[in-house]
Amino acid sequence: MAGKQLQLDLTDEVVVITGGGGVLCGTMAAALGARGAAVAVLDVAAEAASRVAREVEAAGSKALALPCDVLERDQLRDAADAVQCELGAPTTLISGAGGNRPEATTGPARSFFDLPIEAVRWVFDLNFIGTFLASQVFGRIMAEHRRGNIINISSMNAARPLTRIPAYSAAKSAVSNFTQWLAVHMNQEYGPEVRVNAIAPGFFLTEQNRFLLMDRESGELTPRGRTIIDHTPAGRFGNPEDLIGTVLWLISDSSQFVNGVVVPVDGGFSAFSGV
Repeated sequence: MAGKQLQLDLTDEVVVITGGGGVLCGTMAAALGARGAAVAVLDVAAEAASRVAREVEAAGSKALALPCDVLERDQLRDAADAVQCELGAPTTLISGAGGNRPEATTGPARSFFDLPIEAVRWVFDLNFIGTFLASQVFGRIMAEHRRGNIINISSMNAARPLTRIPAYSAAKSAVSNFTQWLAVHMNQEYGPEVRVNAIAPGFFLTEQNRFLLMDRESGELTPRGRTIIDHTPAGRFGNPEDLIGTVLWLISDSSQFVNGVVVPVDGGFSAFSGV
């Protein structure tokens, strides 16, 4: 691709990233900042948000660190006001806040029938309701300007639910479905320049899943981790940098006619039948 088809200059973009203090979204933030985008880093962990904002600033772009709980609409609204005041109207929202809890995971010591509903609700709310609320708050601004990109973070678990993590799989499935619904709604009500898509990462080591994939003592793969690698044709876990190209494509003009899709970034996991 050449010219306008490959929009690597993002100096006109104002990107809001929820869960921006995490490993995956923090890497996205730094990459976008390196290409000129102003980035608002929202995270419930204030220090993590500040660290990523400093990385964006070190890359030469404006950044804003905002402590924010995506389950609190008022906090999201305050964040939106701060973004518009300091950086301008947001043009892209990346809804990356999410995660799992051991208490919502089945295993030898915890059957499905004994999963505490509080833990299940926490996982579902963080992943889906947090995405829903952020889309309401920042999507309203995009609707008013009739321009914008919303990129949700779904998961391979959405299409192929994995054993042991019923709450997380169900929540990410809801994110994928909501992505399609919102894409249609935004286009029909507010025009074709407001697009909504999602990325479905495969298996990346994060603090939320490390306890399932790596043995705490030895650092070796657990049986579950080994099974995942055996079913990933690329033969490895993903690196955070593996997501950058897809994010840039979805933000850029080269994806103008792409709307309502969930893009796998999974090393071939979704294509492999196991045989």
